[in-house]
Amino acid sequence: MSAQCETPSKRAGGADMPFFERYLTVWVGLSIGVGILLGKVAPEIAQTLDGMAITVNDAPVISIPIALCLFFMMYPIMVKIDFHEVVKAGKAMRPVGLTLFINWAIKPFTMYAISSFFLGTLFLNFIGPEAVDLVKMPLGAGMSVGDTYGAGQVVLVDGVKMLEVPLWRSYLAGCILLGIAPCTAMVLVWGYLSKGNDGHTLVMVAINSLTMLVLFGFFGGFLLGVGQLPVPWQALLLSIGIYVALPLVAGYASRKWIIAAKGEPWFKETFLHYLTPVTITALLVTLVLLFSFKGETIIQNPLTILWIAVPLFVQTVLIFALGYALAKLLGLTYENAAPTAMIGASNHFEVAIATAAMLYGLSSGAALATVVGVLIEVPLMLMLVRFCLRTQHWFPREQSAVAEI
Repeated sequence: MSAQCETPSKRAGGADMPFFERYLTVWVGLSIGVGILLGKVAPEIAQTLDGMAITVNDAPVISIPIALCLFFMMYPIMVKIDFHEVVKAGKAMRPVGLTLFINWAIKPFTMYAISSFFLGTLFLNFIGPEAVDLVKMPLGAGMSVGDTYGAGQVVLVDGVKMLEVPLWRSYLAGCILLGIAPCTAMVLVWGYLSKGNDGHTLVMVAINSLTMLVLFGFFGGFLLGVGQLPVPWQALLLSIGIYVALPLVAGYASRKWIIAAKGEPWFKETFLHYLTPVTITALLVTLVLLFSFKGETIIQNPLTILWIAVPLFVQTVLIFALGYALAKLLGLTYENAAPTAMIGASNHFEVAIATAAMLYGLSSGAALATVVGVLIEVPLMLMLVRFCLRTQHWFPREQSAVAEI
């Protein structure tokens, strides 16, 4: 496939893999440490950068520094894609159908069940059975102080009506929001690093974007039990436009222009060579920024982070394993199986965070849970990328990949 120009040794993760990529786990660990340290010793820098955001209904939807990093993560992937291959990938019904089945028939419900078990039963004594959280009143709900709403009660705090709910249920709400937001941006990086079919990944990004617009509100309202969940249309469209559409258009346009001006051999052998480290460098800078923004939260609430991280970890690994196993049973090629499993396992945490902030407030347990989703996303997905690379021989290969060997 023309979108995949790596050599077989690099595909296999062998000794010829560049030094920078071979020790990616080490660089990730160092980036996380630098981010936490920066947030601790220079919190004013982190707060200034974190405050540079585009908001919708007072909820930060787009972090401008993160958006810039994501652009440089996505652009090298987008510019490599031969869009003739995207058309072919869109006609492959089995991987498309499998991804939709996992994302909407399985993932929301396993997230609810796993998070309820860990937060509401196994870890309840650690969180505190009597611990409560103050969240925003449900949008449009006209209730008086003392009224009950689900598991919560309306209370007056500094002259403002708030809903007092069990703390573990607030954490659960954040986990649910992660479970109903399949990834539409970072999964392009995971598919690229696992040497998957970039055309298939891009098709699934487009389909995920459309299905989220329709199903996010439905599943949120059903699983959260807060009545009709207000769909954050502006947040969804804005994040998809900035995180996906912008680098897609830039990649497509610049690919056509460069090939027309310099020729395809120069594009593949020279231009792409210079782009090789850009995606991973941008990923590491993103980690430094994310962990500097949340470094103080991690230091102040280490055990709380752990209680929330465990069910998110279990959910991610379970969904990945299910997608990978079903891809094997369906006879998918490795190039389609890897991104199919990755798409199900990864989350669109930007939308989850924005929705939690709009519904419950920035200081709520629900918002904290979605932030934990960010903290474990990259290290965990990189672990799954390495697993894919080590097990690619379990699957048949695309003819173009076989021809290279």
